Amino acid sequence: MSQYGQALQDTAGLIDSVPQIAALVDDLYGLSTARPALFIDVEGVDLSRHGSVSILQILTLPDSRTYLIDVHILQGKAFETPGRNGRTLRDILESKCIPKVFFDVRNDSDALYSHFNVNLGCVHDLQLMEFASRTFSKRFLTGLSKCIEKDAPMSFAQRSGWKATKQEGLHLFAPEHGGTYEVFNTRPLPTKIQQYCVQDVQFLPRLYNYYKARLSEAKLARVLQLSVERVALSQTVAYNGRGRHMALLPTGL
Repeated sequence: MSQYGQALQDTAGLIDSVPQIAALVDDLYGLSTARPALFIDVEGVDLSRHGSVSILQILTLPDSRTYLIDVHILQGKAFETPGRNGRTLRDILESKCIPKVFFDVRNDSDALYSHFNVNLGCVHDLQLMEFASRTFSKRFLTGLSKCIEKDAPMSFAQRSGWKATKQEGLHLFAPEHGGTYEVFNTRPLPTKIQQYCVQDVQFLPRLYNYYKARLSEAKLARVLQLSVERVALSQTVAYNGRGRHMALLPTGL
């Protein structure tokens, strides 16, 4: 079985019902908070306050299981449905005690806050961690794909599979490749889109470990503070998540 076939086997399918969300919340509250166990990404149509949220991906450790939450179908129920203890996915996402890892949280936060009033807490932004850990030129921020290529060592077969999944996804959803972001709202969700969603989070733990090992406690603390500031910035009226300014360097790192 290929790496990506296994990745789909390790996916809890598309979570699109209230009972499934309630069970997931209970599972997530059972995870350790001593170090990050939640690695998160968001997909949508023009993901921002001007677009919509389609899928919320959560990879959990130590089991490396990926959950694809169907926000397009569930809408607010995805965040407001309580588990047995009365707590919700919103409570997890907003908690200041449960660490959550994103790669460039800004547009994810903009969309979640604008459409569902979710105010993300305790965010570890991997893009900032990569920047803070660099020993070479610091002219621009780096995107996720380049970070995976540079800092997540893979075998030739794994790299070929990763690139193929990435390209197949781009051809389905990226307008510049002939696709449409509306594919994220197609049900049943195409298998290649499921693979793309899984792949988007499956390398985050590896990158987190790589960058954290290269950061002093002081630099990590600064990254966490800047992560808080990124969330706050994404909630401002003037925030614009598109444009070259998004690659400009953060201050103080």
